[in-house]
Amino acid sequence: MAIRYPNGKKFNPSVSSTKKKTYDYSFSNRGKSLEDELNDTNEYYLAHGLAVIHKKPVPIQIVNVRYPARSAAVITEAYFRTPSTTDYNGVWNGYYVDFEAKETKNKTSLPLQNIHMHQVQHMKQVIDQSGLAFFIVNFTLLDRYFLLPFEEFYPLWQRMEDGGRKSITLSEIEERSIEINTGFHPRLDYIQAVADWIRRKTD
Repeated sequence: MAIRYPNGKKFNPSVSSTKKKTYDYSFSNRGKSLEDELNDTNEYYLAHGLAVIHKKPVPIQIVNVRYPARSAAVITEAYFRTPSTTDYNGVWNGYYVDFEAKETKNKTSLPLQNIHMHQVQHMKQVIDQSGLAFFIVNFTLLDRYFLLPFEEFYPLWQRMEDGGRKSITLSEIEERSIEINTGFHPRLDYIQAVADWIRRKTD
């Protein structure tokens, strides 16, 4: 299926997004993507009445559909209707929660090239309305996860906009973030990290 951006440019997914994943089931979560882990965690939160947080659907406008059979329809061309904002949003403990998930295989820094201006603007608007906006960052080769609050991220984004470095170093992530502990149920208890962040803000 051909999917295009609002400007008509064809969407070409990266190899990593289309390559079939293989899982090592000798360890229950090894091989899962960050998105899989977050979805599992959000299902746990919902089932236990802890939070209502979901992955946002991608807004797609269908252009062409083929009907190879009466009971089957195949979408052959579609467009992204609008630029996407962030990956997840919902409600926790009276707070509106909005966040973006990022993975990197870089061991020493988080590149900023895959974070877009409209996402940053959206998250700033969330903060301006007293919501909670943040990034969940996974350094995949280190098996480390961080909750990076938008307020801590934004000065580093502005640094790049002013001509500075185009990444955030691991040491900066460690200094400005809350590391997320991994477990079994839930896999990534990022809500605990959010609660820790709020306590730090109010202390």
